[in-house]
Amino acid sequence: MWIFGYGSLIWKVDFPYEQKVTGYICGYKRRFWQGSEDHRGVPGKPGRVATIIPSEDPQQDKVWGVAYRIAEDEVPAVTSHLDYREKGGYKQDIVTFYPGEGDDVVPFELKLYVGTEDNPFYLGPAPLDDMAKQIFDSEGPSGQNKEYILNLAEALKTIAPEAEDDHLYSLERELIRLEEQAEKS
Repeated sequence: MWIFGYGSLIWKVDFPYEQKVTGYICGYKRRFWQGSEDHRGVPGKPGRVATIIPSEDPQQDKVWGVAYRIAEDEVPAVTSHLDYREKGGYKQDIVTFYPGEGDDVVPFELKLYVGTEDNPFYLGPAPLDDMAKQIFDSEGPSGQNKEYILNLAEALKTIAPEAEDDHLYSLERELIRLEEQAEKS
């Protein structure tokens, strides 16, 4: 089994895998429209974590991340672990993964978890400043919500410097600005 990480699974892998490949899926955009009351927020004060949404321009838009190959004997345990980890409104889907340049792997289908707009934790779009403030002020059992965004942005720049993700990088810049502003106060 292959699983695609486009959020915290890029930088916080807590399951065994046999192989990892950097690459992307087409026809989607990464957005921080999924609420998190179980990891990066608390009930009544959710944080915001990544989901993917269908793109208006499937030929142009890509979501970069990491594909992990899970050993056959580990599939039940890893699936159970990920089902629990992604319990906050995510469902499984299957997409085509395209390895980045330099990998001698051909495109293949894999599973991913996506927070769809019909789940109870879906927050949807909001102005960037509002999302950044919500993220900056949120914390849950897995830590501060801003760490999630900042770690993801740093990891993505490391694994795929060619990746374009204005939404993520705009949030990163705004969170850094809010952090600097808080330090001056």
